[in-house]
Amino acid sequence: MKNNFLSSGLFLILLLVFPAFVLAQSLNEKLKEIDAYAEKTRLDWNVPGVALAIVKDDKVVFAKGYGVREMGKPERVDENTLFAVASNSKAFTTAGLAILVDEKKLSWDDKVIKYLPEFQMSNPYVTSEITIRDLVSHRSGLDTFSGDLLWYETTYSADEILRRVRFLEPKSSFRSRFGYQNLMYIAAGKVIERVSEKTWSQFITEKFLTPLAMTRTTTSVKDLKDNYAMPHNESGGKLRVLHAGNVDGATAAAGLNSSAAEMAKWLRLQLGRGKYEGRQIFSQAQSGEMWSAQTILGVNPFPAKDAPMRLFSAYGLGWFLNDYRGRKIVSHGGGLDGMISQTAMMPEENLGLVVLTNSESGVNTILQNKIFDVFTDAPTRDWSAERLERDKQNKAKAAEEDAKLVAARAANTKTSLPLKNYARDYADRLYGNAAVTEENGKLVLRFVQSPNFVADLEHWHYDTFQIKWRPSVAYNFPRGFVTFTIDKTGAPDEMKIDQPNNDFWFYELEFKRK
Repeated sequence: MKNNFLSSGLFLILLLVFPAFVLAQSLNEKLKEIDAYAEKTRLDWNVPGVALAIVKDDKVVFAKGYGVREMGKPERVDENTLFAVASNSKAFTTAGLAILVDEKKLSWDDKVIKYLPEFQMSNPYVTSEITIRDLVSHRSGLDTFSGDLLWYETTYSADEILRRVRFLEPKSSFRSRFGYQNLMYIAAGKVIERVSEKTWSQFITEKFLTPLAMTRTTTSVKDLKDNYAMPHNESGGKLRVLHAGNVDGATAAAGLNSSAAEMAKWLRLQLGRGKYEGRQIFSQAQSGEMWSAQTILGVNPFPAKDAPMRLFSAYGLGWFLNDYRGRKIVSHGGGLDGMISQTAMMPEENLGLVVLTNSESGVNTILQNKIFDVFTDAPTRDWSAERLERDKQNKAKAAEEDAKLVAARAANTKTSLPLKNYARDYADRLYGNAAVTEENGKLVLRFVQSPNFVADLEHWHYDTFQIKWRPSVAYNFPRGFVTFTIDKTGAPDEMKIDQPNNDFWFYELEFKRK
């Protein structure tokens, strides 16, 4: 009898323990697969350093660093290494606004001019009607990245940046389409400041960084602590170390620097619908608002049947929203010179991840997809190999286009004027001033409000010069040109800049002779 009792008791214990053992074993196997893939992907893409963290069921189940903080130096990346998280800062801004909504100090649909009476768009109607919700859902009518030359490496304050917004021409009608806008998030940050009577940095620190014990996270590169990664990108086909970019004029859009370990705490707050370790920081209702579609994004209406299908895509308030293999994804990416990051959540699985890298590649989304595949038992797919092949094809195509450009160059032409005649001060009402000087028999271009933006101008043909950016310019610009137009008096009256790239729209600038 006693033996039977002991046997049945042992059996019950095994019934309780065995499933937990199997789950733990299963999780460990998943994490081993992800761990190996992360390092292989880093090597495939020649990324100096990567940090990765995974949150599952309100626990940080994985946090690890790979590679080095700076190329050529031995210091290793770990889960506490600081990286610029760039546009992942936007969700902090919207969560800050959500707190103010909870406190009934503002509403998402309040007009911006209620708090920023000096704020102006180019269209008076838009100025009078644009709301806080419009600011943070990218539907202002401005083009994606429009006006970013106002904050990128400039000396302008947030107030001065916003004063110049009135000179930007819209790309579409108000609220009709998506246009990813950093400047509108700068405005949203300014709303927080006016309502809270604190700086954006003070408010975010008080409401999030301190309660979540994100003690290493900073709101400026000026405050970086020990153990931080340096940014890297390619120039002339070779990887180089960059300076840490100062974006203090755009902190509400891109200012935070954090680690995988501390961003994992942020993901726990988000997956907890505003609750972190028993404390409700913003309401569940506002969590739902931020995760609700506000601006619709286009998707392929006929996705391939054999591929994971994206059937919807939208922007919420500080978050991108889409589906992946039948599950909702809440995510955001971040990119500054030499730093690319990703945060993503699969709420249905109570799963979140953060990937931080110190170079410019697609490793962030490659690892996001791998993690989601592993945790949902999806068919194995080598995202890195696919992207590498696509990257190879894109580079080959770009080389072909550049070769055509070189072949079209008119040979043996001369400038209309002596070089010294092009050396003038030029002004654009949106950006400000640029100066062209003659130095040692060559022209040099300087963007006055962006001290690092210096380029040597080499004659290409006629009155067009090739832009040769100096090493102080962190962005890896492809071949670009400056063309001077000559007025009826025989003097240069305008400097037109044709600098192709994916982030900064030089075509918005009209530099006229001062």
